[in-house]
Amino acid sequence: MYSQMTKLALTVLLLFSALAIPVTALEEDKSKPIRISADKALRNEKEGFTVYSGNVEMEQGSLKINAKKITIYRIAEEADRIVAKGKPAHLQQQPEPGKGVVQAQAGIIEYYKGEARILLKKDACIEQDGSKVAGETIDYYIDEQLVKAGSNRKNVDSRVEVIIPAENVQTSEDGCGTTDRE
Repeated sequence: MYSQMTKLALTVLLLFSALAIPVTALEEDKSKPIRISADKALRNEKEGFTVYSGNVEMEQGSLKINAKKITIYRIAEEADRIVAKGKPAHLQQQPEPGKGVVQAQAGIIEYYKGEARILLKKDACIEQDGSKVAGETIDYYIDEQLVKAGSNRKNVDSRVEVIIPAENVQTSEDGCGTTDRE
């Protein structure tokens, strides 16, 4: 018999072993120039940020972001934080050769370069090769390949949704899958 805790542990284990959404970029992406097109741009040199608005498209190698507004914050000489907002904002990136493209969307997408972290907020969703995680927020730590998804705690009906394609679900050696046995 499986206890609730065992079922939860098995579900989490399956999720992270099957999902493995690596948002790490192709190595050559880092050396590519960032190209941005938008209806408007405002650079505040004193405060260290640039705001692009109106049908914004940003591209660096395989990384593509489409949003209504993108703000790039600079600390020292490099872009340290990028915030994309839209209804929703979209991100896609080829993680490595031969891997499926990662597709993500949320009302707000924040990229923290120094932390190697992407935070998706407001109806967040990330998908690759048929595996999908959706929730109010998704925090992705790129180097650790760690995904944390959260629901809206103020809304009792809000839940985290996970889809794992059948071909990614593995059964144990005795042929038993993960079922709702108690």
